Amino acid sequence: MWVVHALCDSGGRLLVWAEDSERPARLPGRAPAGVLAHPFAVDGEELLGAVPVDGVVESAELALPSFASAPVASPELVRDPLTAGAAPRGKLRLRHWRVGAVSIPPAVLPELLAAELPGCRIGSDARFLGELADFAESLVTGGRVIPSLLFEGDRPAARWIPAMAGSDSARFVALRDAMPHALRAASGDAPEQVLHAALNALVDDLARTKLTRGLVAAEGPTAAWLNALTGEPHFAGDRAQLRTLARQLESWHTGLAGQSPLRTCFRLHAPEDDEPDWIVEFMLQAVDDPGVLISAQDVWADNDHVLHRWVDQPQELLLAELGRASRICPELDAALRSTHPTELVLDTEGAYEFLSRAAHLDQAGFAVLLPSWWGRSQRQLGLKLNATSTGTAGAVTKESGIDKNALIDYRWELALGNETLTQDELAELAAAKVPLVRMRGRWVQVDRKLLAAGLAMLEQDATGQMTALDLLKQAGGEGEEQRPLPVVEVNATGWLGELMSGQADQHLEPVDPPTGFGATLRPYQRRGLAWLAFLNRLGLGGCLADDMGLGKTVQLLALEALSRQEESRPPTLLVCPMSVVGNWQREAERFAPGLRVHVHHGGRRLSGEDLRDEVERYDLVITTYPLAARDAEALREIRWERVVLDEAQNIKNSNSRQAKAVRGLSARQRIALTGTPVENRLAELWSIMDFANPGILGSLSTFRARYAVPVERDGDTDAAARLRRVTGPFVLRRVKTDPAVITDLPDKIEMKQLCNLTSEQATLYQAVVDDMLARIAESEGMERRGLVLATMSKLKQVCNHPAQLLGDGSPLPGRSGKLARLEELLESVLAEGDKALVFTQFAEFGGHLVPHLSARFDTEVPFLHGGTPKKARDAMVERFQDPEGPRIFLLSLKAGGTGLTLTAANHVIHLDRWWNPAVEDQATDRAFRIGQRRDVQVRKLTCIGTLEEKIDRMIEDKKALAQLVVGSGENWLTELSTQQLRELVTLDAEAIGA
Repeated sequence: MWVVHALCDSGGRLLVWAEDSERPARLPGRAPAGVLAHPFAVDGEELLGAVPVDGVVESAELALPSFASAPVASPELVRDPLTAGAAPRGKLRLRHWRVGAVSIPPAVLPELLAAELPGCRIGSDARFLGELADFAESLVTGGRVIPSLLFEGDRPAARWIPAMAGSDSARFVALRDAMPHALRAASGDAPEQVLHAALNALVDDLARTKLTRGLVAAEGPTAAWLNALTGEPHFAGDRAQLRTLARQLESWHTGLAGQSPLRTCFRLHAPEDDEPDWIVEFMLQAVDDPGVLISAQDVWADNDHVLHRWVDQPQELLLAELGRASRICPELDAALRSTHPTELVLDTEGAYEFLSRAAHLDQAGFAVLLPSWWGRSQRQLGLKLNATSTGTAGAVTKESGIDKNALIDYRWELALGNETLTQDELAELAAAKVPLVRMRGRWVQVDRKLLAAGLAMLEQDATGQMTALDLLKQAGGEGEEQRPLPVVEVNATGWLGELMSGQADQHLEPVDPPTGFGATLRPYQRRGLAWLAFLNRLGLGGCLADDMGLGKTVQLLALEALSRQEESRPPTLLVCPMSVVGNWQREAERFAPGLRVHVHHGGRRLSGEDLRDEVERYDLVITTYPLAARDAEALREIRWERVVLDEAQNIKNSNSRQAKAVRGLSARQRIALTGTPVENRLAELWSIMDFANPGILGSLSTFRARYAVPVERDGDTDAAARLRRVTGPFVLRRVKTDPAVITDLPDKIEMKQLCNLTSEQATLYQAVVDDMLARIAESEGMERRGLVLATMSKLKQVCNHPAQLLGDGSPLPGRSGKLARLEELLESVLAEGDKALVFTQFAEFGGHLVPHLSARFDTEVPFLHGGTPKKARDAMVERFQDPEGPRIFLLSLKAGGTGLTLTAANHVIHLDRWWNPAVEDQATDRAFRIGQRRDVQVRKLTCIGTLEEKIDRMIEDKKALAQLVVGSGENWLTELSTQQLRELVTLDAEAIGA
């Protein structure tokens, strides 16, 4: 596998070179002083034969991040410097290496990058130059290039150079900030110098490909220069005359847009109160410091001596620039009739014309300052949907004709933001000559086409009737693509209004389960049962999202017991993780012994007609997510009364096989049970809600545009609030920390246990950090994210124990500060006669801990992980819950963090951090749940001075986002800048123990 790189040297040449993952057979030893051949580099002749473009084989000297014995391989080469064998060690530094390279014409770079190169990957530096080539192409095709005369050594050369202004300059700055360090390996110049050299080379070569013949047939230095702009750039001529021409061209360049240190700025002032006039104020703005603004009045008064630090004649500059701007915005001609123009007075129609041309002025290199509402207010025009229903939520179980198919009266209205427009205001908007109207004390821009479409809609469909379910879908976004305007608000009265408020459970009378139910429900559980029964009566699905340990299982079983009082009900299908099948069986037998329960699992499970006949004999059929996907066709043939998903986060990926399988099941009602409806992305919530009530949040693309992108990317609290309102009717969420929910649960005491690294751990930690920082600067996109996550995992392994990272099966004692602290904690737990749960996200490391802890404390240490069979899991849980059972229970976070009741333990130890508060809390709630009689002590082991401690501080900020509606996973770490990552992973001095 080759990795193809491209870079630009100080002379503007584009060089291509490549690394080969198959060479060398062994790394060179410690290199002596001087420049050595790069050990991974492909021979120049071999490279020339592989690339589909013409070029010249050359040799290049590159300054690359290196260990003492070898350069750091690029991330795309997939080399791991920590693997056994030829693993370079030592401190990273820049070292010079010689590589074989191919010099190519800049204009053919896009062709090279687009070509199919079997067995090759494109390096981040080459991809970056491809982006720069796209920028150069836009400059050339847009005519934003100018001819110049340069002296390269003693040889005069005709070159095309970019004439950047406005958005071009901003794009150049963005490219400069994103430039990979590897692009500077051949020159060592500052980033801006390297980027200018590369851009100039690309612009010059691309411009020449557009001009294939000479421009003039005359003779003389000027004619020779003009002709050299198309063919060979170097030419001969009288040096004195050419230097004079070069000075004249340089003076011309300085006067062009974007080349002067000052540029003209236009600031638009909207009229206040009843004033009719709009004012466009003229100013000069410093290009390098946009905060420096000088009014045209000061320019003409010449009383601002600071101006002369930039230009000698600011008045002439202002007049010339206003004249140039008038070609784009003819309204400026009126101001130019004055000898000292300072402003332009406009009416509303003229102001709208100016606003419409603002983007063109910016593109031409002028600064334009506009009112903050411009460009946003047209999105405020929307639709309001008002509906009327009769009855109340409390009466829904008593009144017939109140369900999701009940017809309700509706009325559409037009609104600006959340303000409903009156008929007079609509008439004023319709009569306005321009889309700029002052309304309710502020100026708004209204898209006239959208207004006309909205008015046309109201003429055809202002009032009518629809089903309650259709109205709920309208609120969620269904049909948004077909409507001329977005729906900004949905209101309803009566029982439907109580449902849409998201507080229907507060309006319902608490419900008790039928006689014979084996549990006394707490008040909040009775309200939860009433809410589930309410949705059941309406025929709507929902998500019971109570905190772990608040009894979602018992509430669902109570609903099932209520439902079974009605005759001729089809069975309910319950889909859950394999680890909790046994728990559901035992809980059903304990609380609802009247329910007939069947487990659809194992090699002898039924299918086809046999399965259909069999399930008719039962009330509750339990299966697992993998089997729901595998047996989807057979399960689809059965009409279920209800489909229930336990740990519903298992369908968070809506495109997964099991998510598609459960959405395809036929049922009168669908219920999702999960304490974490959102872990990482809002799309997970869409998947769960679309299962419970298909189409209730619109299509996934609509949901992303309306909620996910504004909330996740922009932190839009308004969008988050809208989402809470829309999902509120179908999500019931209670937390254990709410005193109104539960009063007799003991306290949960969380503690951070700080541990030191041993010297061995610190050495390995630093090696991993050095490797990542060397590779991260030259990677981007998915490669960068993968590299960050892989490095984070390695650093967590180092913090746990050196043997975990090395994977060499070496002894555990005396080598890890965290393991030493774990042993101290467990010794204290056992001395007090208590029990402890120990969670690790690394199942393989858990396997190494079992024999060590068993020998250390002379006790049985069961280990539950993803490979533990169902019967063994159930037996482990049962034995641990027994007062005489094992005192230490080791669990992998993924397999043991959900669905289990382990209240025999009153200590929870998180050996390594998952960095997702929701996942850690789920695991803790195995012990901190109903049935726990003692305070639960939770200890999270964190290595001081490492990324574990620093990320722990960052997690506190992420928890606030979870409250907004978004969970927090590890992927946010991959979006940190390189500098932020450097600060995050740097090992502090206090990390190493004495």
